[in-house]
Amino acid sequence: MINFLTVLSTIVLMECVSWFIHKYLFHGPLWFMHKTHHQKSNSFFEWNDLFAILFAVISIYLMYTDRDNFGIKFFIGLGITLYGLIYFIVHDWFVHRRIKTFKSNNTYLQAIRKAHKIHHKNRGKANGKAFGLLFVKKGILN
Repeated sequence: MINFLTVLSTIVLMECVSWFIHKYLFHGPLWFMHKTHHQKSNSFFEWNDLFAILFAVISIYLMYTDRDNFGIKFFIGLGITLYGLIYFIVHDWFVHRRIKTFKSNNTYLQAIRKAHKIHHKNRGKANGKAFGLLFVKKGILN
C-alpha cells in the first residue's frame, strides 16, 4: 500500500512541481526553449520537448538505482514516469493533438483543454494564465 501511495503522491506532486516550473522557469529564464511550444510549427518536435527528456532521465535514474530493492526511489521514479505518460496523453495527444486520434466529450477533459487554450491565447512570455495541466481552477473557465 505504501508503494501505491508513493506513486500516487509523486503524480500529484509532479503536477504541482510542473505548475511551478512552467510559471516561474518556462515563462521566465527558460522561455528561450519553451517559446517553441507557444509558436506555430510544422515540426513534430519542439525545443520544449527537451524538458520531457530531462524528467525521463531523472525517473529512469531513480528506478535503475533502486531496481534491486524496489524501495522508495523506485516508486518515486515510477510516479514521475506515470505523470509523464499522463502528461503526454492529455497535453500532447488530447489538448494539442500532436497525434490526431484522441477526442473526448468528457467534461473534465474539455475543462483541461479550455484552460490550456486560455494559456495559449497569450503567445508571449508574460501575462500568462492557467499554468497547470490536471488541476483546473473553476474561475479560469468563466
